[in-house]
Amino acid sequence: MGSLSGILQRPLIAAAAVGFASFSSDFSLILPSHQSQSQSQSNHSSSDLSTSTTTLSSDISLSKLAASLSFISRIQVPVPTINLPIPNSHCNSLYSSVASSPALLKLYHSAHLAKAPNPAACKHDIISSSTSVPDVSYTWHLPEPNALDVSRTSDCSSAKMRTVVVLLGWLGAKQKHLKRYADWYTSQGFHVITFTLPMADILKYQPGGKVEDHIDLLVTHLADWLEEEQGKNLLFHTFSNTGWLTYGVMLEKFQKHDPSVMGRIRGCVVDSAPVAAPDPQVWASGFSAALLKKHSVATKGTTDTSELGMDALVDSKEVVAPKPAVTEAALLLVLEKFFEVVLNLPTVNRRLSDVLGLLSARQPSCPQLYIYSSADRVIPAGSVESFIKQQRRAGHEVRACNFVSTPHVDHFRNDPKLYTSELTHFLEDCVLTCCKQSR
Repeated sequence: MGSLSGILQRPLIAAAAVGFASFSSDFSLILPSHQSQSQSQSNHSSSDLSTSTTTLSSDISLSKLAASLSFISRIQVPVPTINLPIPNSHCNSLYSSVASSPALLKLYHSAHLAKAPNPAACKHDIISSSTSVPDVSYTWHLPEPNALDVSRTSDCSSAKMRTVVVLLGWLGAKQKHLKRYADWYTSQGFHVITFTLPMADILKYQPGGKVEDHIDLLVTHLADWLEEEQGKNLLFHTFSNTGWLTYGVMLEKFQKHDPSVMGRIRGCVVDSAPVAAPDPQVWASGFSAALLKKHSVATKGTTDTSELGMDALVDSKEVVAPKPAVTEAALLLVLEKFFEVVLNLPTVNRRLSDVLGLLSARQPSCPQLYIYSSADRVIPAGSVESFIKQQRRAGHEVRACNFVSTPHVDHFRNDPKLYTSELTHFLEDCVLTCCKQSR
């Protein structure tokens, strides 16, 4: 099959002229210079380390902390320099001590990319949860220091330290968009990997191309981490159809190369997905939302008429759903017609059917949490609820939460209290049961 961008070019010219003229600045790809970024990181690192004089308190064992992070020496990521900002506030003294520790710095600098062909060309990094996040394919976030139990006396803390949460981004998501979720997980004591696929690579998708290369590297990275020792586990958190399909491809690769990994997956959180079959309307809505971003109707939730001061005009509450602008309606129409053709191409249909079939019938036996909304303009709530029923019939432990009025992949920002509450209860009740027992 030719590249997706080549197929897209001709049928979308008319829609692009109408729909994107006023939004052209949103679609430029910013590619920062790797050399200048490395030089900047090196300068900051020298400055931060030279000014830091705080030492770790005598009651904390650096050797135990180093041992708990020993897997870093085999992480498949190049780390030419390390920038660990040292806060000056007294309340962050532990963080300062740990970050300035020679033992921990040695672990960072020992990281290498053993199996990648050209480390200088790789777009992966390892950072602390407070470091600014570049636009890369995947990034490793360390647990926050105040969430670490370096004495390893807490079973719950140890279980979290042995678990990596893999966040798989939505179409058009960048590392900065996933940082909000990563920060929450690292504050709970988890390691986190945030994974995104560049929009340009998706539009140029070809079998065996860059998209699959990115996923292969991540799968290899996780497999190597799991091989370090027994007791290490994975938790997946997917966003929209792109994250969901990425999860399916990863499961496929795990089953093919090392089926035992499937038993190390302790849970899966599914945000704003899935649709169990290729649907042109869903794909059109997803690409439209990714291209138009904040200008898309998909970013708008629903509103009760009572909230609009219309109680006197109606006898009961009604839900008011925003309508797409003329330009977006035109784009949606073109994209839907386009995907009606593309999704029925034999190679595309076969590939999607394989992945979606695996996700429907051969998921790991781990618990599942589905977070969705009746107001989602990309993924219909009915599709999610139908899939949930199917998984329960198959014997899976499934939880679900309908946020009712929040937009697509925007539930955390709109209602962080409910979102984190659902995650906490899911993790304690289904994934890390020792945490609930120790309370």
